Amino acid sequence: MHNPKSDGEPRRSRRAPLIVTLAVTAAFAAVAGVAVSQNNDGDTGSPVVQASAEAKTEPSTVLSRPFTKPDLVLTDTSGKEYDLRKETKGRPTLIYFGYTHCPDVCPLTMSNLAIAKKQLPEADQEKLQVVFVTTDPERDTPAELGKWLPSAGDPSFVGLTGDFATIQAGARQIGIGIDAPKKEKDGTVVSMHGAQVVAFSPKTDQGYVLYGEDTTADEWAADLPKLIKGEKP
Repeated sequence: MHNPKSDGEPRRSRRAPLIVTLAVTAAFAAVAGVAVSQNNDGDTGSPVVQASAEAKTEPSTVLSRPFTKPDLVLTDTSGKEYDLRKETKGRPTLIYFGYTHCPDVCPLTMSNLAIAKKQLPEADQEKLQVVFVTTDPERDTPAELGKWLPSAGDPSFVGLTGDFATIQAGARQIGIGIDAPKKEKDGTVVSMHGAQVVAFSPKTDQGYVLYGEDTTADEWAADLPKLIKGEKP
């Protein structure tokens, strides 16, 4: 359960359930976090996928059937149009769907990636693309993303926002089901975020490895050199 910090507006978040696709396996489900997290009032959402698997022992899951990179054209933190496929073509790319008001998982994920990235040789740091796509575009304007990403992660991380329907469609292309944020009668905002980072190969531009939200900075540091080369971790 996410326990949001109080900053003037109560908020709740849920992990985005996974959509059933041919690429989803029990291992995928275990790494990505199929279950929807419990809300503050004790209710739970209905997961899209139900699967059983052994406890996670590895930080990553290599897909037998990779994802095609989402066809997304959104707006970056400078307010310019950003074509995801065009801008990241031939580059090692990590994509995560989250939001800046997330109280714990999203900033932790970005922080762990930033820590691991700094351990890479400078040339590899320049190659790596980390793309954060907001699931809460109404609040996450380009300016908001531009302020949040450098503090939560790294100034080089790409932040994207835009029309929610476009973002939702892009997320579905890599097996992530998200709903639009909802404001309840008591003022609580319920938002969703992805439960996994998808790594795309610079060789094929396909998403071939999944990482769960509990991947540590050390685990990222061990795998990033391989991901940058398009190798299996």
